[in-house]
Amino acid sequence: MSAMETVAQPALHKQKRRSWDVMEWLLYSFAIVMLILIVYPIYFIVIASFSDPAAVANGQMWLFPKGFTLDGYKELLNHSKIWIGYRNTLLYTVVGTIISLAINVSAAYALSRKDLVGRKSINIFFIFTMFFNGGLIPTFLTIRDFHLYDTFLVMVLPFSVAVFNIIVARTFFQSSIPGDLWEAAQLDGCGNLKYYVQIVLPLSKAILSVLALWTAVGYWNSYFNALIYLKDQDLYPLQLVLRNILITNQMQSSMGTGEAALIAMRLANLMRYSVIIVSTLPIMCMYPFVQKYFNQGVMIGAVK
Repeated sequence: MSAMETVAQPALHKQKRRSWDVMEWLLYSFAIVMLILIVYPIYFIVIASFSDPAAVANGQMWLFPKGFTLDGYKELLNHSKIWIGYRNTLLYTVVGTIISLAINVSAAYALSRKDLVGRKSINIFFIFTMFFNGGLIPTFLTIRDFHLYDTFLVMVLPFSVAVFNIIVARTFFQSSIPGDLWEAAQLDGCGNLKYYVQIVLPLSKAILSVLALWTAVGYWNSYFNALIYLKDQDLYPLQLVLRNILITNQMQSSMGTGEAALIAMRLANLMRYSVIIVSTLPIMCMYPFVQKYFNQGVMIGAVK
C-alpha cells in the first residue's frame, strides 16, 4: 500500500462518517416531526377536554389548558347509562376476545398442519368469505332465526371468526413451530389436543398477544352491530351510550333559548372531547402490556 493511499484512507473514512452523521440527524429529525404530528392531536384532545370551549373554538388554546374545568366529565359521568355501557363493553370485550381467540387460533393451527385432509379447499373457503358475504339483510334474518337478536350473545358469537387473524396465526404456526416437535411429542405419547394446549400455545405468546389486542380493540370500538341487533338499552355498549348522550345534548342545545341554550351548548362542546377520552383511555392503558409482543408477533405472523 502506497503512502498516498495510507493518508487518503482516514480522510475517506472521516468523510463517510460525516455523511452518515448528517443522514442520521435527518432521520432523527424526521422521526421527531412525525412523532409530534401523531402525538399532538391526542394531546390536544386531552387538554381541550379540560378547557373552556370558547377558548378552544377561538384557537386561544394550543399547548396548555385554558379556563380549566371538569364540567364535561362531571356531566358525562353523571349519566347512569354510562356505567351500564362500561359494564357491557367490558363483558363484550373480555368474553368476545376469549371466544374469538379460541376459534381463530384453533382454526389457524388446524390449517397449518400439512396432514389436514382437504386443507387447500378449506383455505380457499375461508379466503372466499373475506371478499364475499351475504349482506346485511340476510345476516339480520339469520341472527333472528337463531334467536340471537337482542341478546348478549349477538355481540360476541356471530362475528367472532376473523379470517385475516386466522391467516396471520396460520403463517405464524407454519414458520415458528417446527414439524419435528410434533414427531417428538408423539414419541412421548402426546396426543393432538395435549400437544396443542401444552406445547403450541405456550410457544405462541407473541401472536396470541397481537391477536388479543386486535380483537379487544375491535370489540371495544364496536357500535354498528349493537345499533342493528340490539334494542334493549340495558345491553347497549359504551360507544352506543356515548353516541346517544351526545345526540341528546346536541338536540337540547339546539332546541333551548337564551342562557339555558348557551349552557347546554357549552356542555355539549365540552363533552365531545370528554367522550373521546372516556371511550379510549381503558384500551390505551392495555396497549403497553402487549407492546413487547406486538412487533414480533406481527412480523413473524405476517402474510409474506
